[in-house]
Amino acid sequence: MAGLVLIRYGELALKSPPVRREFETRLRRNILDLFVVAGLPVRLRADRGHLYAEVDDPPSAARILRRAFGITSVSAVEELPTDRARLREYAGAWGVARLSPGSSFAVRARRTGNHPFTSQELARELGAEILARCSDRGITVDLDRPSSELFVEVRGPRTYVYADRVRGPGGLPLGVAGRLVAHVDGPRGGLGAFLMMKRGCRVALVVDGTEGQQAKDVLARFDPALAATTSDDSAGWRAAVREVADRSQADGIVLPIGLDSYPAEREAWADRVLFSPTVGLTEEEVAARWAGAIELAS
Repeated sequence: MAGLVLIRYGELALKSPPVRREFETRLRRNILDLFVVAGLPVRLRADRGHLYAEVDDPPSAARILRRAFGITSVSAVEELPTDRARLREYAGAWGVARLSPGSSFAVRARRTGNHPFTSQELARELGAEILARCSDRGITVDLDRPSSELFVEVRGPRTYVYADRVRGPGGLPLGVAGRLVAHVDGPRGGLGAFLMMKRGCRVALVVDGTEGQQAKDVLARFDPALAATTSDDSAGWRAAVREVADRSQADGIVLPIGLDSYPAEREAWADRVLFSPTVGLTEEEVAARWAGAIELAS
């Protein structure tokens, strides 16, 4: 494997140890499923609070990983021994390669474990090395709005250095919550399904129309095993939802608009929970959030 990608997750780290282990196991499986579909090799390892993906192509891996619910961000990293001389050498070479004349930079250092230096001391030391190596370029330090940033995470005997973060969807790993069926007829229905998937639910789709099919294609990028049923008659989607819900033993149904617009459903589906996660969003808010989901899926 030629490269290493650091994987961060948020909510998982707040769970009790048994729940966190269960969720981490599910996240690993979901990541492996995405790489299998993409036809790319990956090897996963972990320490407390992070996963690491050993891959051949870090940029392609980052695009895959940002489709895994539960991941907050990923970074292609360089793994180094926690040796201050090695870190200074890396930082100086990074500055020479990355910083253009007149630009600014900041070093962001963090550490876990016992070390004979603080995070601030390490950041100052590496920053001084960069300034010394780039003294002929008019480079400056700007901790507020730098042109470039160098992140250094010291984790015991190993240190991970990186310059960029790729945003992930966050939330919980797909499959740790219940099963739902979503009526998807466009961006609002697609976003509703997306938001429930983000909470860990497996969501089967009943799709209406061209916009519904487009939304389904986006959601399938996040769940390789996504099940979708097409309802050719817009008036017949209720029967399709009922059939899929019964077959999959779904716990609930996701509707694209408020429950007040579905008075018949309250009685017809009294045996299941009804969700309408986009009910409080304007069309502009739906469009903005759905555009974010499309960007993650790309």
